Parts: sequence; structure tokens; C-alpha cells
Amino acid sequence: MNNEQKIDELLTKLIQEKDRVIGYPVAKDFDYSRLYEFLKHPINNVGDPYEDNTYKVQTHEMEREVVDFFAQLFRADPTDFWGYVTNGGSESNLYGLYLARESHPKAMVYFSESTHYSVKKNIHLLNLPSITIRAQENGELDYEDLENTLQLNRDKPAIILTTFGTTMTEAKDDVSEVKRILKKLAIQNHYIHCDAALAGSYGPFIEPRIPFDFQDGADSISISGHKFIGSPFPSGVIIAKRSLRDRIARGISYIGSLDTTITGSRNGHSPLFLWYAIKKMGVKGLEARYRHSLETAEYCKEELQKIGINAWTNKGAITVVLPKVSETIKKKWQLATDDITHVICMPNVTKSQIDEFIKDLVVENMQPKAETTHKEFQLH
Repeated sequence: MNNEQKIDELLTKLIQEKDRVIGYPVAKDFDYSRLYEFLKHPINNVGDPYEDNTYKVQTHEMEREVVDFFAQLFRADPTDFWGYVTNGGSESNLYGLYLARESHPKAMVYFSESTHYSVKKNIHLLNLPSITIRAQENGELDYEDLENTLQLNRDKPAIILTTFGTTMTEAKDDVSEVKRILKKLAIQNHYIHCDAALAGSYGPFIEPRIPFDFQDGADSISISGHKFIGSPFPSGVIIAKRSLRDRIARGISYIGSLDTTITGSRNGHSPLFLWYAIKKMGVKGLEARYRHSLETAEYCKEELQKIGINAWTNKGAITVVLPKVSETIKKKWQLATDDITHVICMPNVTKSQIDEFIKDLVVENMQPKAETTHKEFQLH
């Protein structure tokens, strides 16, 4: 097989597999063909997006507009915000924790057992002491356990990592409740980073509102660009207070800019693609996108319940949680599975896809019981 055949084969495989992704938070309903010409150029957003530098093949202007868009969406102080487009949620979380450590070098980090796996890795990389807090049954932070644990460590500054849309159940931690606990315990030296990878992009539209943004008490917020918005490559956005960023800024003479980001050379295509998407959607488009996903999720939950499966969702979530499915179903529909399985109704997921998924579950349940293991769910 020559190289051209390999490429054709790969493309065919990706097209086939793409239509059966309902278990991962990746939006696939995008069209960036208008931007394909830009792939011919070595776009590198080296340095701080708010500082001029000597490398001009960059998209810093678009990057600033992306940051400004999300800063407004997350109700940041117009006079005190900063951010940049990252390679994804893990880098964004690393940056939030990095700012937190530089603000409070002797702090203890607190995070929920439902927090994304990248957080433990980032805490290890930053050499931060940490304590894991219990999660409630729905995946949300256990505030009572947080308060009790903070009470035992009142002498230390606190860095608290909240999650707005946990990996498996899309549970959302209430930042204002965390802030209330800190105030009650008189822990004045603290930092709250909100990992809002999936749900941050539609957080302002959730009813009833769940507190998560800057006015609610967050010091930094991260989202993923390739999830709800959609992109051909992973990306993320970190929004933080400029006053906090200033503590870590270092001047780099040969590029003529400040070194304020995690990576040096940065993908300059990501900000352009994100900019293009949010300009086409706008705030109203994002909200409509969320309402559509929410409707699909409700449909999915109801259809699962009709065939006897105990499916449920957290408030305002587009993630439908159900008992663990078989290996066959998991592989076909690319379902993220732990002790439970979930279906994430991204904007591209259709009711006809849900119908086909339901049909597979029904057909499988009609097979002889010997073909399933005791660990797999049975319809009831």
C-alpha cells in the first residue's frame, strides 16, 4: 500500500467512526473550509497575546478577541482580566494552578474525587500539597467534606479547584457556596480555579443558574475550544485576572515580548478557528446551540427510560448517565465508561442517532443471557 492509499484509507475510517461518537464531548458540526488557505502558513502566536513582538506571522488580534469574548461571557472585571488560547483543558488547568501557586506559595490544594485526571498530574508537576475531597453521588463537590477539611487546615492558604461539568456525570460545583465556606472559616488567602472545559461555553444559559464565574468568586476559568464549540484540533482558553498574571510575567528580549504562557511557541491557527466560530455564532448562537443539545439529552433520557434503563441527568446537563453497557455497545458507539456509561448530546448528536443506539440496546437485550456478563447492565 502506497502513501496515497494509506491516506485514503485513514480518511475513510475517520469518516465512518466520526458518525458513532456519542460518548465524548467533541462537537463535529463545524465547517472551517473558509480558513483552509491559512494552513499554508506557519502561524505561531509566540509570546503574550496582549504584547507586540517581532514575529509577525501570528493571530494575536484574533486571540485577544477570543479572550475578550469569554471574559465578558464569564463576567470578568473589564479592567482586570487576561488570557490566552491554550492547547486544551489540561494546559488551561495547569496555568490556573500555576497562578494560584505563585499567589499563595504555601497553600494547600483541594479538589474533588470527580475532578478531571489532568488535575492530579498538574498538581504533581507543580509540586503542590493537596487533599482530595469527596464527591456527592451525582458527582458534585461535597461541600460539607470541604468545610470540615478546610477547618482542619485553617492556618494554610487554600487553592480550590472547582469543576463546572465533571467528566462522567457533568456535575457542576457551586463557586458561590465554596466562597461562602471560605468566608465562614475566615480563610482570607485563597484562590479558586474553575475547570469549565465542557459546560463553561453554555454556563450562562443554564436555568436555574449555577454560580461558576468571576462575579461568583472564581479567580481563573478554563474552557476547551474543541468540545462544545468544535474544532479540527484540540484547543482551550484560560481567563484569569491580569493582576495575578503580572506576578509571573518575564520579559524576553529576543522576541520583544513578555513570557506569560506555559508554552513558548503556540498554535496560531487555534485562535483563528475559535474566533471564526464565535463570530459566526455569537452569544445568541451559543445559547441556541445549548438549547438544542439540552432537548436531545432530554429525548435520549426519556427513550432510555422507556425501555427500562435507569437513565438520569444533572440539572441543565447535556450528558445522560446510564448503567454500564456491554463491550460491544461501548466500542461501537465509542462510549466513555467507568462504573457507569454516559451519552453526551453534543450539538451534532441527532435523535436518529439516539434511536439507532436505543435499537442496539434492545436487540442486545434480546440475546441469550449467557452472552452478557454480570458486570453489564440488564434491562429491567
